[in-house]
Amino acid sequence: MEQKEVLLMMFMGQSNMAGRGNAQEAPALIPGAGYEYRAVSAPECLSPLQEPFGVNENNESGVTEPGMKTGSMVTSFANACYLETGIPIVGVSCAKGGSSIAEWLPGTPYYRDATERMKRCEQWLTAHGYVIAYRGMVWCQGCTDGDLHTPPELYKARTKRFIESFCRECGVRTCFLIQIGNHRDDKMRYVPIRQAQTELAQETGDIVLVSEQFKTFAERGLMKDEFHYRQEGYNLAGEEAGRNTGRYLSARGL
Repeated sequence: MEQKEVLLMMFMGQSNMAGRGNAQEAPALIPGAGYEYRAVSAPECLSPLQEPFGVNENNESGVTEPGMKTGSMVTSFANACYLETGIPIVGVSCAKGGSSIAEWLPGTPYYRDATERMKRCEQWLTAHGYVIAYRGMVWCQGCTDGDLHTPPELYKARTKRFIESFCRECGVRTCFLIQIGNHRDDKMRYVPIRQAQTELAQETGDIVLVSEQFKTFAERGLMKDEFHYRQEGYNLAGEEAGRNTGRYLSARGL
């Protein structure tokens, strides 16, 4: 079989990564732009990348939220990234609504599940003749820590610990960070966590901030409730994040 080059991307975080939009309003996937590796529900093959992304990836001993994933930013991300790189994404879902950063630290069930899904995908790709051009993670998490009033310095330290450990264990080169937005009815609640995320990207070379759009969506009428976005919002943020990720990779020779 002819070898194929792919970008292996983990899509991780909480509900706005999992997606609470409307799958029917997501863009069509550009042919060849991406695939999903369903590490839990269909680990023997690649599946078409479609919304709702990761809908059946429920592991009772790790990340599970049956019936909650309804439409995400992943398809728009894959389209935009592919237009920049010409290399398809193989995406792996591992996102859990309402999760705090403490629940993702090394040794936790979510962390173990994420590393197992990543390694399972890598093993399958290698065994089936694919060439992994880049290993990355796309991360969007922090609203729960805003609700919990996690001190920003503690949030930074925990997030850095999690990302560094995950990257080291799974051979991931870059965390592509999608910044959280506002609580719809309390515009200041998440500001300290957003600032912590900005500082992490400024201070850490392997964390790259690829989208800051979510914070504008409350004023633009793109929120469906206090915490989540309409599909139009997910499409816009995914497109920006995918484009910036693709440009980052292209600038490094991919």
